[in-house]
Amino acid sequence: MNRLHATKDFWLAALRADGPALWDAVSETGPDTPVASCPEWTTADLAGHVTAMLGWVRASVTRGTTEHPAERPADPEPAGEWTETLDHLRRELTGTIETLEALDPDIPAWNWAPQPKRAGFWHRRMAHEISVHRWDTENAAGRATPIETKLAADGVSEILDTWLPAGRRLGPTDLHGVVHLVGTDAAHEWFVRLRGPGIALLDTGTILDTDDHHARAKATGTASDLQLALMGRKRFDQLALTGDPRLVQSLRTG
Repeated sequence: MNRLHATKDFWLAALRADGPALWDAVSETGPDTPVASCPEWTTADLAGHVTAMLGWVRASVTRGTTEHPAERPADPEPAGEWTETLDHLRRELTGTIETLEALDPDIPAWNWAPQPKRAGFWHRRMAHEISVHRWDTENAAGRATPIETKLAADGVSEILDTWLPAGRRLGPTDLHGVVHLVGTDAAHEWFVRLRGPGIALLDTGTILDTDDHHARAKATGTASDLQLALMGRKRFDQLALTGDPRLVQSLRTG
């Protein structure tokens, strides 16, 4: 497996690009446009979700403790003037970049994954949260552009090393086998072994042996398409699939 050694600066650069692009798409579509990739949401719902989530992260990540923060409040119902909604979203996007830029990624900070409790988790998480929702809003506007290749490759890795080990799988959890993901434009590949509800992200050399008779599946596509499919934004049949497609579907999250 290839690993992208991303950094705080890498994730901040992604936020600086995708945050304004998300805002532009939200403002272009207007409040009542359906967001097809987020069923039952309008762009007003998405704007409220992103605004509330960013505010909660900003308040939580700067506490300097690994203790669980207050629960994130429910997304607000769309209300008020659309110009106020847009202004609030813009201020939270700008404020989040400023907060994370000033934040040492090694200071203690709670997160929901089975990994070190450090603030750097949130630099990465927010970069991917905003990039995927940027795609959602551009898709609603009829002009979706792919997630940047290196960012999407790290997004696939985040799903496999963070979301799925944290128990956030939405696909079936009763399958056993090996899934091989190939990012055609990123020179990245990932091997994942499924053991029912268990999951392991593997290095290539650990599974390429003749005695391994587990069922296998392979999904090939751009890094952006792989990430969006795993996050439930694209259909898996939009990828090139071989083997048992249920194994790939079992990696669904988001």
